[in-house]
Amino acid sequence: MKKEVEQIPHLLDSAKEIAQMHGLSLESVLHAVENALKRGFVTKVLCGGDDAVVECSIDPETGAVCLAQIKEVVDEVEDDYLQIETEEANEGLETPKYKQGDRYAIPADLTDLTSAAQKGFANYLRQEIADAERAELYKVYKDHIGELVTGEVLAVSDRAITVMIGRTKVEMGKRDLIRDEFFKPGDMIKVYIEEVRPAEEGDPADPKKRRGPQIEVTRASKGFLKRLFEEEIHELYDGTVVIKNIARQAGVRSKIAVYSNDPNLDPTGACIGQGGSRIQKIVEQLGNGHAKEKLDIVEYSDYTPKYILEAVHPILAMGVAIDEETKTAKVIVSAETMRNGVSRFRNNLPLASQLTGYRLDYLSLDDALDQGIAYVSMEEAEREAKRLTEERAKEEYRRRTLEEIHRREEEARAKAAAEEAARLKALEEARRAEEEAKKAERLAHVDPLPEMPAVTPKAQATEADFPAEAVNPAAAALAAMNAAKAAEAAHPEEPVEEESPVAPETPVVEAPKEEMREVKTTTTLSDLEAELESSMKAAAPKPTYNKSSKRPRKISEEEVKREAAPRIPETQGLGVTYTEQELAQIEEEERNASLDADLGDDDIDYDDYDEYYDDEK
Repeated sequence: MKKEVEQIPHLLDSAKEIAQMHGLSLESVLHAVENALKRGFVTKVLCGGDDAVVECSIDPETGAVCLAQIKEVVDEVEDDYLQIETEEANEGLETPKYKQGDRYAIPADLTDLTSAAQKGFANYLRQEIADAERAELYKVYKDHIGELVTGEVLAVSDRAITVMIGRTKVEMGKRDLIRDEFFKPGDMIKVYIEEVRPAEEGDPADPKKRRGPQIEVTRASKGFLKRLFEEEIHELYDGTVVIKNIARQAGVRSKIAVYSNDPNLDPTGACIGQGGSRIQKIVEQLGNGHAKEKLDIVEYSDYTPKYILEAVHPILAMGVAIDEETKTAKVIVSAETMRNGVSRFRNNLPLASQLTGYRLDYLSLDDALDQGIAYVSMEEAEREAKRLTEERAKEEYRRRTLEEIHRREEEARAKAAAEEAARLKALEEARRAEEEAKKAERLAHVDPLPEMPAVTPKAQATEADFPAEAVNPAAAALAAMNAAKAAEAAHPEEPVEEESPVAPETPVVEAPKEEMREVKTTTTLSDLEAELESSMKAAAPKPTYNKSSKRPRKISEEEVKREAAPRIPETQGLGVTYTEQELAQIEEEERNASLDADLGDDDIDYDDYDEYYDDEK
């Protein structure tokens, strides 16, 4: 078996060059090469078997070509052109691979192709490239049917001319040209795309039965003339003037029925232009032959008699008799026009019939009177057409007025709805603002919560927190007296009269003026009195006697000054406060205690103080 894949030198480079030259994609070109190889292999190598099955594929990355004929594997061959036996298919294989019904590929050796086969491949490739160009043109212009395009004339023959549109060639026959116009290669012309048809399915082996995408262009159609009018007359482009119908005999005469949506605008005058300037530009593009095409601008009318009488211009008609059932009409003309004008404008009546849709015929006025034919005269037709035009204008004005009224009503309703929505929104905002103001006012008038006075804690002080005079006044007084005696003993010649120690004044914490709160402590007044009395008894010295058992000298009151019991200060920081009555009572009790002490001097045993007043010492 021959190798299945072969490499064609520079295949990808050539395909890319062709794609760039013809404006095609690389994929389209490779597909064209595949079709050309299949068609050439069938016709030049297999000798034209139409039913042969040939497959071809080209790798777009490496350019490797696989071309092979496909046969069906069967047990008994009936057609050796399409079938192969199972034994022959598995010949040379260690393990049988093919069975009945499989496909067997016979690769083609491209290096052994004859020159005729190579030429056949080249011809088929040109045809495939042309079809690819038409297919590409179909993709581009399928949405541009009915439009004017500009192309360049490439070639001219007796039967047709070839025009390059974009990168694709199209042909126009003589029937697609405007009468006797002529062109030469290199001329730029405008053509009208009349039809774009896709490719037709056919036999791939027979080029005569295959038709690629067809693009038909022309210059002799009504559409070509209509597009020229729209390019030159802006009233047609913006829709103010409308072309109702066109009847054309290319290169001879054309009739165009126009209508104006603006009653103040003459449609025929807009198309002709001042001094015929607009219509002349259009006529110049309708061929370059010796005879120029004539253009008749006809004013369209809804009133049929008026429309027919306008359509037969330049024939001056006197009236018209219409038969609506048969769609025929008799155009009444004078005897002179019948003799001279009808023969002069022989193609006028067929074009008028094509434009109006009625089969028209001329009839002289005398014959119409003799036959008793009732007809509508030109004057009557004009009056009726004018009346209908006015009614139509009134109806149009009424319609526009109603539309304007409806539009204003809609705007008024929308405006009212918007204002109502804004009013409701404003009311809602005002209500919310009022609620917020009331809430703020209520909060402003609410009395603030009274400040809770600091709760004075109960007295938890220990003896160390008080001065000695406050804890045990008697002991403090006795200590001061002993100190004085010791000093006198140390300096007997100069007795120093010391002042009684004065208890430091403890600052009194005044209660707030606003409210006097009385805080009771755990220590009562009676407890303090009992403690004071017991302290004084415990601190009183016991009488002692010296060895000589002499009676001690009595100390005068000047030498020993008794100190009044210090005033129990108000406890600062502990919250203890005494009233004036309690303070007076405490002072009275202190005075009584002092008197009792003075009265009890005779009961003192002075022998206990001998050790302090021993003369021997």
